[in-house]
Amino acid sequence: MDTQEKYTQYLEKKEQEWENRCIRCGACCGAYEDPCEHLRKDEQGYYCPIYKDRFGLRKTVNGEEFYCVPVKEILSESWPGSYRCAYKKKAHYYARSRK
Repeated sequence: MDTQEKYTQYLEKKEQEWENRCIRCGACCGAYEDPCEHLRKDEQGYYCPIYKDRFGLRKTVNGEEFYCVPVKEILSESWPGSYRCAYKKKAHYYARSRK
């Protein structure tokens, strides 16, 4: 295996670790206000049926347009239910541990 393949595998592993942090609270998708029209709920929590293609212009249940962005881009912001977000908790912990 060459260096490029190792690096690609490393990045894929890190991306999977990041994705696994999600506890499916739905907060980042508006579950506690006007949710994305694609947001669904099952017995394990919230999920997005178009997850792989979710980024870009979307609409809420009430018809408001918004841009779906990677959660990494909004971790410094606050939104209804954001205290539930495992990504925010991890980022907050990381920021406090670096002081």
